[in-house]
Amino acid sequence: MAECVGGSSHTMDKSITLPPDQIFRNLENAKRFAIDIVAKVRSFDHTAKAPSDKLYEISMQEEVTARLHFIKFENAYIETCLDFIKDHLVNTETKVIKATGGGAVDKEDEMTCLIKGCNFVLKNIPHEAFVYARHADSEFRFQTTNPDIFPYLLVNIGSGVSIVKVESEDKFERIGGSSIGGGTFWGLGALLTKTKRFDELLQLASKGQHTNVDMLVKDIYGGSYGCLGLTGDLIASSFGKSATADTDFCKEDMAKSLLHMISNDIGQLACLYAKLHGLSRVYFGGFFIRGHPVTMHTITYSINFFTKGEVQALFLRHEGYLGAIGAFLKGAEEDNPNQYSWGENYAGSSGLMSVSPEMNPLQRARSGTFDMLEMDRLERQLVNLPLLQDPSSYIPDTMDLTEDAPAREYWLYCFEEALDGVVKRAVASQPDPQEAATRAEKFCQKYRHKLQTLRHQPFAYGSLTVRSLLDTREHCLNEFNFPDPYSKVRHKPPRSVVLESDPEFGFEEAKRQLEVRPWLVDCFDRWLERLKGPPHKCALFFVDNSGLLSRGTEVVLASNSGPALNDVTNGELQILTERIAAMDPVIRSGLKEDRLTLVQSGSSSPCLDLSRLDKVLAMVVRERQTDLVIIEGMGRAIHTNYHAMLSCESLKMAVLKNSWLADRLGGKLFSVVFKYEVPAGKC
Repeated sequence: MAECVGGSSHTMDKSITLPPDQIFRNLENAKRFAIDIVAKVRSFDHTAKAPSDKLYEISMQEEVTARLHFIKFENAYIETCLDFIKDHLVNTETKVIKATGGGAVDKEDEMTCLIKGCNFVLKNIPHEAFVYARHADSEFRFQTTNPDIFPYLLVNIGSGVSIVKVESEDKFERIGGSSIGGGTFWGLGALLTKTKRFDELLQLASKGQHTNVDMLVKDIYGGSYGCLGLTGDLIASSFGKSATADTDFCKEDMAKSLLHMISNDIGQLACLYAKLHGLSRVYFGGFFIRGHPVTMHTITYSINFFTKGEVQALFLRHEGYLGAIGAFLKGAEEDNPNQYSWGENYAGSSGLMSVSPEMNPLQRARSGTFDMLEMDRLERQLVNLPLLQDPSSYIPDTMDLTEDAPAREYWLYCFEEALDGVVKRAVASQPDPQEAATRAEKFCQKYRHKLQTLRHQPFAYGSLTVRSLLDTREHCLNEFNFPDPYSKVRHKPPRSVVLESDPEFGFEEAKRQLEVRPWLVDCFDRWLERLKGPPHKCALFFVDNSGLLSRGTEVVLASNSGPALNDVTNGELQILTERIAAMDPVIRSGLKEDRLTLVQSGSSSPCLDLSRLDKVLAMVVRERQTDLVIIEGMGRAIHTNYHAMLSCESLKMAVLKNSWLADRLGGKLFSVVFKYEVPAGKC
């Protein structure tokens, strides 16, 4: 269901409370409602006054954040939803109810909604699409977000199959389909196995052995058929053995054979249409997929077999929400939701192949399984950094914890060990410590539960990285109204956060521990040589705690839009720069002559994704003809962007403040990275 609330709420705990019979209770003020998706306005009060001894004071006014909240459940439990609509939404002046599907209040075209929903998730959710490799070390291989998502083929497998060629936001065409789809699997499966529930049928299939029912190439020829390139294990005839064998077949084997038959047929059909229209990206969606491993594996195998790897079978983490998202977007067109960027909120999302927070057995028996997805509207429209060499191949993160098991175990342990310290900082940042302690405990429980989920399902929110672990923590903190736990830290004289257990270990102590040259990565001499040449026209500096202005080069300081750890925010940097300008003539003249510009990055993370930056920053980069990018700090230059390829000169600088990471990179604690890179052809 989808809704947009017009009022504001001042409750501290903004989570949706289960059991599910309470799941719709916060929607009374909804303006818009579409089956299976919810959008909600939330308000935060950040106006608590800071002590007068701070270096500077930031007063943030109440902000209103639009949120889409998706709830997915089986049709068997639709009455709970309909009861809510009847009690709270029908016969009111401010409500708009949208629905889509085969039997849908104010009905929207199903295919239009589906395409709108698909475009929306592909544009707004990094790692939305994935390739499924069942027998690989990492089953889910998530795709980088391509800035140009068109054209593509969408194969929607519902009761039947619709194959749609999508060329732009509003241009698409149904180019084919089939009556043999999910309804066929369900119907024939019910006849063969007497099993009426779709998920139970899939469960049977996962336990079956199709070779007991299917006739293989080797059953006919005694082995492979080499001259035609057919291996012996290929299915020659689905259910072929049932015609001649004098035996009863078990439900599991028949369900598996049926699943293979329909999946292979759909895969071959998709291949033919993809090749006919010259498309290499084929997305599969619809209730038939359901994230089921056997289904995805069979479709992938079929696509690879018939196209010899020329076409990729791609699946979507949120394929079950596409129609509902589209219905909401259609109903909210006057608000133009596509003018904004949106981001997945990990605190309120169930994740791939998982269920919503724990329910006791009685509640589960009454209400079934609910999956949820939350997306927040971002205040800034986000785009690629224009200086990325190849945006389609850019991967922000240095380490993929989904595939690297030792690294995953280490970082999950680190984040769990740090929880007590985060809780203390969160409570200390609030005006009422006693009340804050209650919220902090709820935050702690929720984030610990997320970490436990990621241990078992590291692919739940796409590729697992240090950045995504930090983002998940920030989302959970925000859910319980801790928007800036490190606010007091940033207002004190600079101190290293390397050893929080040792309060005496400060900035000066950290400087004394720095590695002497040669550093772990040492391009300093090359950089000094470069400084003897002509000055750069414009330098873009992604800062965490510092800035520069020299040599007549224009400087753009890009800082976080919102708080993250002890990193300076754009609002704080504006105040600091004004104060420094009053004392420093270089800074003062730089500001006056417009050679020093402060721009927000669009990020609220200690890490940096160069594919999701403030559109205004990208515009400034183009207008100033930026030819040098400086990225500093462990989060921005090591955890992310260490391997980023830019089309201009770049400096990546950091001190390694984590011994495990330093060892992984071949150094030691306090090793220095000073990486100066020049793109090929510009040396």
